[in-house]
Amino acid sequence: MQMATERLSKLFDAAAQVAGQGDLRALLRTIVETAIELTGAGYGALGILGSHGTLVEFLWSGIDHETAARIGPPPRGHGVLGTITRIGKTVRIDRIRDHSDSVGFPENHPPMDTFLGVPVRAGDRVFGNLYLTNKPGGFVEQDETMVEALALVGGAAVSTMQLQDRLRRLAVVEDRERIARDVHDEIIQDLFAVGLSLQGLSLRTGDSEVRADIEASVRRLDASIAALRRFIFDLRRMPDVRDIEGELIELVEELGEPYGCTPEVSVAGDLNMLNDAATAALFHIVKESTSNALRHADTDEIAVNVLSDGKSVVVQVADNGVGFDPASVERGMGLENLRVRAEEFGGTFEVQTAVGRGTTVRVELPLT
Repeated sequence: MQMATERLSKLFDAAAQVAGQGDLRALLRTIVETAIELTGAGYGALGILGSHGTLVEFLWSGIDHETAARIGPPPRGHGVLGTITRIGKTVRIDRIRDHSDSVGFPENHPPMDTFLGVPVRAGDRVFGNLYLTNKPGGFVEQDETMVEALALVGGAAVSTMQLQDRLRRLAVVEDRERIARDVHDEIIQDLFAVGLSLQGLSLRTGDSEVRADIEASVRRLDASIAALRRFIFDLRRMPDVRDIEGELIELVEELGEPYGCTPEVSVAGDLNMLNDAATAALFHIVKESTSNALRHADTDEIAVNVLSDGKSVVVQVADNGVGFDPASVERGMGLENLRVRAEEFGGTFEVQTAVGRGTTVRVELPLT
């Protein structure tokens, strides 16, 4: 069965959301939630592998915390879950209990039947495994192809984020050349690999429209690679003092480019006075809220306003798009990530919206 263009379009939007995450746990949660949405699975999880091949962390969705507490400790990666780690390939089955490696479920575990498991690679190693179960009617080849593509993008994003964490520990002034080399060798090569893999996926369908969509996605990756090459060039001539305002403007312009939109950016106050934690939070909030507006507002009029008075920093992103009814629409991972980030920083998060009247997202973070 040929992959539907609409589902593939959703995959590309989801890939952009995954790649746009600013912290690792938010990224992993987004991968799980996106995989559930793309396939219609009832339950999803991502198990992170330790050095000995067992699961050291397990993030899930589809089971409430009370049920999870009754089940007990998370799985360690035995049975069918361990099969994916052992063979390093996708596993798709109609009934878990019929698989030769099945070991059953612990007491109080809800029943699960259909299963799709895909390894998530970060660079040249398997970072973890993505598990999906309980899709009515069972998982099909389209589901497998789309989740594999999502895992490719998610793995590249994990690899990039891990590299960024390492780079932050380096002495930037003394090691710019080495940082530029690492960015080129690791991030750009990962993006090349993702592009080649997506091109390989296009061979699974004879639908010319679907193939055109895949080629468009590959062109987006090429544009990202070009942007990284510019970053490497700038890194080698970067001044010792950051230009936070300029970096924000450049970030917003790059976010809007694939959508043919250039959001207006207004900055008041001295952002270079922010400490590292506040600066990281600022960039994450601007990126997440602007990306949400670009993906969902259906408008090319978006305003990004940032204000710092030394006591707090306020980010407000407003659009005049389609809006939504907060009482009837579940918040997506983007808004939830913003709320969590604001609360973790001791700040506030607000959304003002109505159908046909646009949306305004406001986040305030204390600096003292």
